[in-house]
Amino acid sequence: MRDPYTVLGVPRSASEKDIKSAYRKLAKKYHPDQNPEDPSAHSKFAEATNAYDLLNNTDKRGQFDRGEIDADGNPKFGGFNPGGFGGGQRGARPGAGAGGAGGFSAEDILKEFMSGFGGQPRGGAGAGRGPAGGAQWDPFAGGAAGGAGAGRSMKGEDVVVTAAVSLEDAHKGGSIPVRMPSGKVLSVKLPEKVEEGQQIRLKGQGSPGFGEPGDALVTVRFEKSKQFRRDGADIRTDVAITLYEAVLGAKVRVPTLDGSVELNLPPGIDTGKALRLKGKGLYSDGDLYVNIKVVLPPGGDPDLEALARFMRDQKPYKVRDN
Repeated sequence: MRDPYTVLGVPRSASEKDIKSAYRKLAKKYHPDQNPEDPSAHSKFAEATNAYDLLNNTDKRGQFDRGEIDADGNPKFGGFNPGGFGGGQRGARPGAGAGGAGGFSAEDILKEFMSGFGGQPRGGAGAGRGPAGGAQWDPFAGGAAGGAGAGRSMKGEDVVVTAAVSLEDAHKGGSIPVRMPSGKVLSVKLPEKVEEGQQIRLKGQGSPGFGEPGDALVTVRFEKSKQFRRDGADIRTDVAITLYEAVLGAKVRVPTLDGSVELNLPPGIDTGKALRLKGKGLYSDGDLYVNIKVVLPPGGDPDLEALARFMRDQKPYKVRDN
């Protein structure tokens, strides 16, 4: 974690009241229930909560200021005095010990404003506390302070990421690179016949916690393709051909999700005609429809103009009713 003072935006000389006020503002701004579609807000909320939990505890704040522990509350072995954790506060959860900022834990602050919109604090601030008067969770000792029992951990927040997937990648399967909110790039394997909106869970790739990290939830979004249009399992694409290819017929190469193939054009094909390639749609469940577009030569052509006048005057034909 970054320097907790920097995270909360307060100087090292900040009072307990200033620290509490700074955390209150950040918690309201970045709480996951207020920002369900913003994964970066989830990370900032977890970071602010961890920073407040450290600075809210008088002993932990003092140890951090003296350089005995790092921003995550872990001892710095280079100059760390083991006795620093041996006193009466060993095992106390950051923010839960006496001498905190006015006795307010992160959970207390969250309850104040969460009650305003009918929610409860989630795992990032306060999950894992025992009942009132009971043992408190000890992130360092692995047990309950002042009593027996198995230690409890606080899982980190899940992060939500949207992955833009091309139709070609979805069709072929395999893995795609996905950038996490932390900046880390992961190789994510696509499920077979992945659908838009489908969610892929990456275990342990979310925000860090005390113990088990959260998960990353990757939501698939199909990219808009320049070549293909999806119509359910069918795929449509446009292919330009010359006037003489339309009149005489030809063999032309057309794109598919599996690479280009050769297509036979019958003589006399019209613009707007769709030729079907069976089984060439998405995941081979649908078909590929090739829409033909006849393109005239650029800049005009005197011979073509003469032929057009001849057909207009000598061999007219109707293509429109009324």
